[in-house]
Amino acid sequence: MNEELNQQLQKVVDHLRQEYSSLHVGRANVAMVDEIPVESYGSKMPLKTMANISCPDSKTIRIEPWDKSVLDNIEKGIRAADLGINPQNMGEYILMSVPPMTEERRKQLVKRVHEEAENARISVRNIRHEFLKKVKQQKEQKEISEDEANRQEKNIQEKIDAFNEKIDEISAKKENDVLSI
Repeated sequence: MNEELNQQLQKVVDHLRQEYSSLHVGRANVAMVDEIPVESYGSKMPLKTMANISCPDSKTIRIEPWDKSVLDNIEKGIRAADLGINPQNMGEYILMSVPPMTEERRKQLVKRVHEEAENARISVRNIRHEFLKKVKQQKEQKEISEDEANRQEKNIQEKIDAFNEKIDEISAKKENDVLSI
């Protein structure tokens, strides 16, 4: 049960990191665009499956599709994603210049950072509830003793506290990244 708890909590932290990596913080980052859905051959696919995405410098994202016929669809998908960055179709590839962030945009991103951290904390609470329920059921069915149940509950709470601290650290670091110029 310990390993299962760790795995589920780690998934929450990994998801939080993934969400934070896609936030636009004034520096070009391929994670900003790699999951954008793009229409291709009748179905929607993530951009990263259709093109090579790179950052030649800290202010530019370059998207070079493997099939040049989908270039217009990629441009439409990026515009539909509403990143606040206009793609420039260069014929063979798309360039996106990441503008410096305004104070207002920074405040919006800090709110989003806090929302994502809170979503992660809610997930952690749900996991804690699920595991405490399992321990209670085992205790009621006499599979484990009262002392063992108390020990497991304490162990679960310690892990939850450790992962909540991790979430707070990641969140504080991302907030600092967003606010630093």
